[in-house]
Amino acid sequence: MGWKGTVRSIGAAVRAAERDAKRRQRELEKRQKQYEKMQELEQAAYEVEVYENHIDIIQSLHKECSTPIDWKKIVSSKEPEKPQKLDNNETQARLKANKYKPGFIDKIFKREEKKRNDFNDDIEKAIEKDSSQHQVSLSKWEEELNDWKESVDIARSLLSGIGKAKIEIIDNLDPFSEISSLGSSLVVSVDESGIVEATINVHGEEIVPNEVKSLLKSGKLSVKNMPKGKFNEIFQDYVCSCSLRVANELFSAIPDDLVIVTAVDDLLNTKTGHLEESAILSACISRRTLQSLNMDFIDPSDSMSNFIHNMSFKKTKGFESVSRVEPGILESA
Repeated sequence: MGWKGTVRSIGAAVRAAERDAKRRQRELEKRQKQYEKMQELEQAAYEVEVYENHIDIIQSLHKECSTPIDWKKIVSSKEPEKPQKLDNNETQARLKANKYKPGFIDKIFKREEKKRNDFNDDIEKAIEKDSSQHQVSLSKWEEELNDWKESVDIARSLLSGIGKAKIEIIDNLDPFSEISSLGSSLVVSVDESGIVEATINVHGEEIVPNEVKSLLKSGKLSVKNMPKGKFNEIFQDYVCSCSLRVANELFSAIPDDLVIVTAVDDLLNTKTGHLEESAILSACISRRTLQSLNMDFIDPSDSMSNFIHNMSFKKTKGFESVSRVEPGILESA
C-alpha cells in the first residue's frame, strides 16, 4: 500500500485501537442528549463520570498511535503490472457462434442467415466490450502507477532525510487531530541538521479542570476547588503524555530515529508581571527507546527520565520555564 492508501486507512486503524477512555467518552456523549430527562442523582453520577473520563483522556494520550508507514518497504515495492488486453467476451461469443448448427425449423423458415448475422453482431459487441474493459483496467493501472511513483519518490526523499518531504508527509497525514481537539495547537519544523522539531502549545488552564467533582454518600454532586498540587500533577502528566503521543505519531509518519518535542504554555514572568509563552518541557525522544516502553503501564511524567530532556517541575509550584533541547546538543551527547 502506498502512503496515500495509508492516509485513507489511518483513521479506521486508530479507531480500531481506541483505548477504553476514548470509547467511554463516546458513550457519555451519546448519553448527553438524555441529560435533561435524568433525575438529580442520575445527573450527578453522569457529571462525575464525564469529569473522571476527561481526566483519564488527558493522562492517556500516549496509549494510542496511528499505523506506522514502512517507507523502506514502499521504496522497494514493485511497479504495478500493466494489464494485458483480454478477449474473454469475444472468445465466448465466437464459441457460441461456432457451436451453432441450423435445425430443421431454422431451415424451413430460412432463419439460418439471420442467426449467423446475429452471432456476428454479438461477436462485434463482445470485441467492443473487451476493449472497453481493457480501457477501464488501463485507467485504473495508470492511477495506481502514478500513486506508486509518487509514493516511491516520497519514500526515497524521506529516507534521504529531505526536510521538505518530512513536512509534506506530516501535513498530509495530519496525525494530531485528537490533541488538537483537546485544545493544544502544534507546529512542526525541520532543523538545519534535519532533525524534526515539534512545538506543542498545551493551553493548560483550558485543559485541566480547576474543580474536582465527586459523589457524596447521598448520591448528590460535590464540586470543590481542585487543590493546586493535584492540578499541577495532572497537568504534568498531560504535558508528558501529549509529548510522547506527538513523538510516536512522528515516528509513525517519518523514518527518523530522533525527534525533539517541546511543550510551551503561558507562564507568569515575575519581573514584568505578565504572562509569557515559555517552554515547560523539551525532550529529545529516541524511536528505539520509545518503542521499548510499555505504554499501557508507564507514568508519562516518570518516563521522561528515559530521554534527554529539560523539565523543571514542583508539585507545589508547577512548571518553571526551561530552555529548549537544541539539536547541537545531540551531536555531542
